[in-house]
This record gives sequence, C-alpha cells and structure tokens, in this order.
Amino acid sequence: MTQTEDARTAARPSGLVKSLLPLAVATFAVGTDAFVIAGLLPAIAADLEVGTAAAGQLVTVFALTLAIAAPVLSWLLSSLDRRRALQLALAVFVVGNIATALSPSYSIMMTSRVLTALGAATITALASSAAVAIAPEERRGRAMALVIGGLTLSTALGMPLGNLIGSVDWRLTLWAVVGLGVLATLGIWASLPRISLPAVSLTARLAPLRQTKVLTILAATALVMAGHYTVYTYIGAITADATSGSFPHALTLILFAWGLGVLSGNFLAGSWVDKISGEKVAVAALSGGAVMLAISPLTVDHLAIVVVWALVWGATDGMASVVQQHRLVMIAPASAPLLFGLNSSAIYVGVAMGGILGGIAQEWLAIALLGVPAALMALLATLLTVIQARTTQDQEELPA
Repeated sequence: MTQTEDARTAARPSGLVKSLLPLAVATFAVGTDAFVIAGLLPAIAADLEVGTAAAGQLVTVFALTLAIAAPVLSWLLSSLDRRRALQLALAVFVVGNIATALSPSYSIMMTSRVLTALGAATITALASSAAVAIAPEERRGRAMALVIGGLTLSTALGMPLGNLIGSVDWRLTLWAVVGLGVLATLGIWASLPRISLPAVSLTARLAPLRQTKVLTILAATALVMAGHYTVYTYIGAITADATSGSFPHALTLILFAWGLGVLSGNFLAGSWVDKISGEKVAVAALSGGAVMLAISPLTVDHLAIVVVWALVWGATDGMASVVQQHRLVMIAPASAPLLFGLNSSAIYVGVAMGGILGGIAQEWLAIALLGVPAALMALLATLLTVIQARTTQDQEELPA
C-alpha cells in the first residue's frame, strides 16, 4: 500500500480503531509508569536503603523532566513521521524502564527515571497528533478520547494492578510496563500508517503561542489539574474516616471509582466536542470539577457516598483532559505536536502544583477541607475559559 492508501484504510471506522488501539496501549503504559511509582515508594525506599522522602523525589524528577521536555522534544520530533517518532520515543521509554527495574542504587535509579521521562514526554502528544491526522474531522474528538483513554484507564486499572504486582516485588511492576511498551511498539509498527505532517516553518509552528486563546487554555489546564490533584494526592488521608473499619480494600474501591469516572468523562467529552462547542464542554467540565471539589468535605465520612462522589468527580477530570486538547488542535492543526506537548507540560505542572499546594494548605486547614482551595483553582480555570470564550465571540461578531 502507498502512504495515501494506508491513510485511507486507517480512516475507515474499523481501520481507525485498529490503528488507534496501539496508541491507547502506549498512553496506558505511560500513565501506569507515571503514577504507579508513588504506591511503590515504601518498597523502593527499603530496597535502595533510602528514606521515603528521598524515594519520593523519583516521582518529582520524573514529573519535572516530563513537563520541561515535552514541548521541546515535540518540536524536535515534529519533522519525523508520527510512526517513526513514536517508535523512537517508546524505545527510549522501554530502555529507561529496563534500567529502572535493574537499578542497584538510588543514584542509578534517579538517572533511569530521567531517561524514562524523556521517552514518555512525547508519547501522549505524538499519539494524539497521530489520532488527529488519521481521523476524519467529524471523529477527531472520539479518536483523541480513545487515545487519551489509555492514559486515564491507567488510573483505574494500571495503578491498582501495578501495586498488586509490586506487592510481590516492585521491580516486577516495571517489567510489566516494559512489556506494555514493547506491545505498543509492535502494534504501531503493524497497524499505524506513515503519517507525515505538512512542512511548516518554525515561525509558523510557534505562531499559536502568540495567541491569548492558546495561553488561556494552557493556564486553565494547569489550574484545574492543580485543583484536582490537590485532593487526589492526599485522597487516602482525606477519606480515612470513610475507609477505617471498612473492608481492607476500601481505598482501592474509591480509586477504582475515580478512575472509572475519568474514563467515562473522557469518552463523553470526546463524543460531545464532535457535536457542540468545545468552549461549552470545557465550561461544563471545569465548573463541574469545581462543584465536586467544593462538596468533597461533605462526602468523606461514608464509604458509599465517597464512592459515588469519586465516580462523578473523576468524570469531570476526564472531560477536562479531552476537551482542552481538542480546543488546542482546532486552533492550529499544523502545530498540534507542539501544542500537545505544551498541554502535557500544563497537566504535569498542575499535578506538581496540586501536591505542593495541598501540602502547604494543610498548615492552615484540616486535610478533609482541601477540596475548598482546590475548588477555587478549578473555579478560576472556569472563569478564564468563560472570559476567553466571550472575548472570542465578541471578536467574531465585529464587522470585517
């Protein structure tokens, strides 16, 4: 098949799903690798003979490396076709995880986490831009939802499964992630067509960064993620009253409900943005998140209520992830790799901000009340989106 014929085949509904599934596996591997380490910290600290706080820096250095590297590497790899760029990124990701699994010391493991993050930094952005390139315009939202669904599914299944495997030996979890990376690489090689983006100058690619709309979307993403992760980072302590005295895996049930909600919100947003305004879906997702965070102190005493709350809360988080990416790509499709890289940075900056701000807020607030400042950040993200949407509408209504 020629490249054109490959692309046409991939654009058919059955061919589209076949091409997108390896991309979802790749993002699932990245999400599992990014978040599962936190649950393995006690075992890692004991094995490497360091304190838990020092082991926690493995999470910090991974997130910071990814946040810094994502837009830079997305731009550097933008001239390669998406299939080759993804295979290169996955190769680095797999090697980094092999090095992590084999690390005999803390310093070597720290270096290996940096290497892993360099590979992970562009996988989600590359997979998203590949999905946009092969999907018809009327199916772009659903295509991105499927790809990002791999990332969100990792929170529902990857984390608990990874921790379950890690309870035997934490290194086995990393080998499982290696297997996922290899599986994704083979799937991309077998089913993803070559996707060469149009030649665009550096000036043209960077042009969207001069648009207030792009910067507002990125700022809103960072703020809403900071709000969500102010609570999520400390969810175990926040729900302690609901889980104490319950069955042993009560917290796992709460996290599973949250992850299932994220996955549901992911696909809902993907379907909605193909039919209605992205700004309307964004406002619904961000304001919904603000409401769910604000009422969190009222839910934390009873397990059944917490589970339902976590399901709905997770849906607002999943919706936000998809709709913000969709809004970016609709602004400048030619700059999709760079914009997706910047969006990944905004997400991980928000995750880091949430952990830091949540820790600081506990100096003044009871931990069960962390949802209040978290809701304020989500509300600010909503206000930014509303103001930006109205400004855009006013500009469009001006006479030519």
